Amino acid sequence: MIEKKALDVEKAVLIGVITKTQDENKLREYLEELSFLVYTAGGNVIKSFVQKVSFPNPKTFVGPGKMKQIEKYVFNNDVATVIFDDELTPGQQANIEKLLKCKILDRTGLILDIFAQRAKTSYARNQVELAQYQYILPRLKGLWTHLERQRGGIGMRGPGEREIETDRRIIRNKISLLKKKLAAIDRQMTTQRSNRKGIPRVALVGYTNVGKSTLMNVLSKSDVFSENKLFATLDTTVRKVVINNFPFLLSDTVGFIRKLPTQLVESFKSTLDEIRESDLLIHVVDISHPNFEEQMDSVDKILEEINSIEKPMIVVFNKIDAYKPEPWDDTELIESRSKKNYSISEWKETWMNSKNKGAIFVSAKTYNNIGRLKTEIFKKVINFSKTYNKL
Repeated sequence: MIEKKALDVEKAVLIGVITKTQDENKLREYLEELSFLVYTAGGNVIKSFVQKVSFPNPKTFVGPGKMKQIEKYVFNNDVATVIFDDELTPGQQANIEKLLKCKILDRTGLILDIFAQRAKTSYARNQVELAQYQYILPRLKGLWTHLERQRGGIGMRGPGEREIETDRRIIRNKISLLKKKLAAIDRQMTTQRSNRKGIPRVALVGYTNVGKSTLMNVLSKSDVFSENKLFATLDTTVRKVVINNFPFLLSDTVGFIRKLPTQLVESFKSTLDEIRESDLLIHVVDISHPNFEEQMDSVDKILEEINSIEKPMIVVFNKIDAYKPEPWDDTELIESRSKKNYSISEWKETWMNSKNKGAIFVSAKTYNNIGRLKTEIFKKVINFSKTYNKL
């Protein structure tokens, strides 16, 4: 039975390009993340194709020679899905589908599919459905023809599977209806948030899969779903937390990611309002990730987009139990030593000390240093409470 399930896993191929703005190291990192996204969606990456170009081919994203290689590999290995790391234009997607005769997705389509899987409440499902309709509207012609040939699997969840016969007018009507539904729920949620006045609000923010939900469970002594997959939770969870007999509200928000689809930023506006209206942000960082600094930058950019970057913030470097610096031979020249050789104590003495005064290093999994984090949160929220009491 286990072997049969393994055979049923959808085989996928990844495509990426090296450009003037994206070198090979950066692309490899993006493809590794894309592979994890495929795994989260329920697929299995069997090969990646990379091409160095000045800019993506306007017709097929990669050049004709590379496309021939991909076409041959897809045919010989019975590949179900080909996924591009960057967003394809509707024309590119249609052209590639004609050549490869299999399912074609880009990073945006894949993320939307994962969100469709992960949305549990009707509100989250409406948000995802709106984003999906906005994404597929310009792709209708090629998409419906393709869906008639292949149904189910990665990228086929949500409205696509149910609305094969639809046309642009119906899609636009659905988008309009969903916006009205979400606007009504947004008004209800705004009222709910206004009723919380007087109680300080704290929001966990960070890149996806950095351990926000695990930290939420530790701080609130609750059982919020957490999993070692990207976007394990979509719905904002709010819990009442008490530290030193002082109550405040703690919310766990959707994780961020590089190249986050604009459709999702817009449709998850109300979810992001939890961040905007919080008194304190706890920026959770996975220090065990080799590129955690870039992940921090990605989160900061989104916080800037929603006008929340200036909010009071505690930076929490999580997963210190999983952090393993690479060994370094001290007989080598000092220039050969890099950040991947730093110990936790050495990291504390770098930019973290000056840029993030009060940054805390913890392990939500082993409870290491959680006591200090609670103390720091208490110091912040009690000041907000004094402010509320003066109003």
